[in-house]
Amino acid sequence: MGKPTGFLEIDRRDRGYETPESRVKTWREYVQPLPQAELGRQAARCMNCGIPYCHNGCPVNNMIPDWNDLVYREQWQTALSTLHSTNNFPEFTGRICPAPCEASCTLNIQDSPVTIKSIECAIVDRGWQEGWIQPQVPARRSGRRVAVVGSGPAGMAAAQQLARIGHAVTLFEKSDRIGGLLRYGIPDFKMEKHLIDRRVEQMAAEGVEFRTGVEIGAALPVEALLAEYDAVVLSGGAEWPRDLEVEGRALDGIHYAMDYLVQQNRRVHGAPEHQAAPRGTISARGKHVVVIGGGDTGADCIGTAARQGAASITQIEIMPKPPEREDKALSWPNWPNKLRTAPAHLEGCARDWAVLTRRAVGEAGRVTALDCVRVEWVRDGGRMQMREVAGSELTLKADLVLLAMGFLGPQRAGLLESAAVALDGRGNVQADTEGYATSVPRVFAAGDMRRGQSLVVWAIREGRQCARAVDAFLMGASTLPR
Repeated sequence: MGKPTGFLEIDRRDRGYETPESRVKTWREYVQPLPQAELGRQAARCMNCGIPYCHNGCPVNNMIPDWNDLVYREQWQTALSTLHSTNNFPEFTGRICPAPCEASCTLNIQDSPVTIKSIECAIVDRGWQEGWIQPQVPARRSGRRVAVVGSGPAGMAAAQQLARIGHAVTLFEKSDRIGGLLRYGIPDFKMEKHLIDRRVEQMAAEGVEFRTGVEIGAALPVEALLAEYDAVVLSGGAEWPRDLEVEGRALDGIHYAMDYLVQQNRRVHGAPEHQAAPRGTISARGKHVVVIGGGDTGADCIGTAARQGAASITQIEIMPKPPEREDKALSWPNWPNKLRTAPAHLEGCARDWAVLTRRAVGEAGRVTALDCVRVEWVRDGGRMQMREVAGSELTLKADLVLLAMGFLGPQRAGLLESAAVALDGRGNVQADTEGYATSVPRVFAAGDMRRGQSLVVWAIREGRQCARAVDAFLMGASTLPR
């Protein structure tokens, strides 16, 4: 513990943002890093708790007090090694993870947790600037071959770990570039894509082979992989979106959030849009936009629509408005239910809760409005039930409706049908968190494809743990960390 009284003497200070007026004019990241001296002060606030709840709050079990102390003592390179020992891609989590570690921080009991996420991001960013991050080429090769299908954070983590232990790894991606939804699902204003590119370069130097534009289960059956490789890892994500089953759903102008986000991200990077535009070009310019769904994907749609020049943006959520503050006695150190405001919400967005969409209204085949009603949630027989509030009908003007209501699991057609793996009761690939083995011999699964829609940090954890399981399967034992 660098400064025993740091949490008493130093107030919490976090990264700032460019003003909404300036940041909506570009697609660049808008977070403003803290000065290095201030980072040391913030790290000094860490209490090095006897039971570091932040460890349990972090899915990859980052050794947070350790690298906080190292930053305070200006031992940045050692801090980077400590950070990388549990997390392959801290520049990803340092930008887009919601920081459950901070929710679990002891200082969060008084609403002033250590700025863990900002310190994590600063450590790895400095590592790249100083040239400390280099390929870790294995001393010897195992002679075993592994195919990883899906290049999101779970697939990238699994591929990197397996390559570093000496296996010959091929990472397959159906899109034209590596990164999965990190590449085309996360807007650049939250995470610029050169961050992925330099990790791809590092992984290539470590021996990972990348094959893009190959959809396993369509262009190439899983049986062909099993004939060529000693093990196959399925890490294709959970891309089956929840639909809005109401009258008028087929009207033009109603789109899944990912169709919208992927198309714009491809546009930013000069990639062909046709692969992400099954119903034509989608743009919010000059339109009244309604986003259905109150999560991170909905917020990404809001920020994208603001940058495209929407006339208005409204976000509706079927659940009731969360409390402004959580009850710490009931929730801490777990992730709390409370109102969360993303930077995108400050870029010109109206928000409403407990609103149910009844039908979409249109003219000449195109959506013009949504007929909605307010609902209340009441307990009935131990379960919460939704009831419409009489006389609460409302109509929202809508030229563009974006469905950001979550995902039901992995797509069944193609990969999963070809693999013929068993699914669990929720429709995800059935595999436990010890061996990560599916019902098909030599086939493993990790990330959202196994656990369902989740966070990037959970994907990295599962990719790392799956890599250890695969290594143990191939070699009889593994020295890779979990």
